[in-house]
Amino acid sequence: MSRILINGYFLCRALTGIERYAYEVTKRLDRICERGELSIMVPSGRAVPSYQNITVIKKKRRPHLVWQFFTLQFFLLTHRSYTVIDFGNTCLPLAPGLVFLHDIYCELFPRDFRGFRDRLGRFYYRLQYRLIARLAKKIITVSEFSRAQIAKAFHLPREKIAVIPNGWEHFKDVLPDYAVFEKYPLLEKRPFFFTLGSLSKRKNLSWIRDYAQSHPGDFFVISGSSLEVLSVPGLDGIEAMPNILFTGRLADGEVKALMEKCRAFIFPSYYEGFGIPPLEALSCGAKIVIAASSCLPEIYGKTARYIDPFNADIDLEALLALPVEPPDRVLAAYSYDGAAAKLLDLMRTFTR
Repeated sequence: MSRILINGYFLCRALTGIERYAYEVTKRLDRICERGELSIMVPSGRAVPSYQNITVIKKKRRPHLVWQFFTLQFFLLTHRSYTVIDFGNTCLPLAPGLVFLHDIYCELFPRDFRGFRDRLGRFYYRLQYRLIARLAKKIITVSEFSRAQIAKAFHLPREKIAVIPNGWEHFKDVLPDYAVFEKYPLLEKRPFFFTLGSLSKRKNLSWIRDYAQSHPGDFFVISGSSLEVLSVPGLDGIEAMPNILFTGRLADGEVKALMEKCRAFIFPSYYEGFGIPPLEALSCGAKIVIAASSCLPEIYGKTARYIDPFNADIDLEALLALPVEPPDRVLAAYSYDGAAAKLLDLMRTFTR
């Protein structure tokens, strides 16, 4: 009988995005699987959660790609009873298994990758996309939008791709850290819009820049890599704008405090496989203003106000006055508990 082995390298990385999803779903898999039904392999020397039912296998710690493509793959080649599941867009060519492919951004937006390092990263991920499409026993993604994109780009039947969405419950345990308002006292005096930024061009911080330029009375707070983000093409001059505050990377508690107190959470990203931050914002009671693009209307439906990610010529005040549905249905529909249950059912079809 085949057994499932989870690629546990996500435990070596910061808990953002894909890693957060892997951590939270694996934690819940441990609660609902039978003892010994699942195993997880991790580099030795790393802290591992106290799993009760998942068996932990530790192997010598090595650099990211070396550990996955040599250490993990060699183990699978010498232990043929295991089928691997990978949460992080990685397919082992000699021992393919079940693979999450969250989105195919690198395939669809080549002009977003300009520097040598960015182009090298795009080359690697596009190679992984093709390995996954050709070799994976099952592809798993996080939205119907992503499933359609993957199927179209790589000429795959939709049946080869399962959809297991993201969740938000990790934010329940985060205590808001209101000391962030002492760190940035201006925020106590001035109403603000809030957004999470990143180095990725698709996060579309240029929309914030364009809107702030034409609405000097509105104030925007952007959390992310405050210095590095300024090198993103199209953001020239944003650091000097008086109505935009870059906070740098904030702790989860600080982010939650800002989500609770902001006028609205703004998410102008023009491409997402799922888009977790607006879900976190909804759980805090925040209004959300998001791009009418990619998977976002599918996920958020009538709970959000929508913007054109390529046109900042709107009135946020008028937009926020429009009625929306309460977030209860969306928060109930997308949960890690539900994701873990669906994933366990899928994995069991490969162990019978």
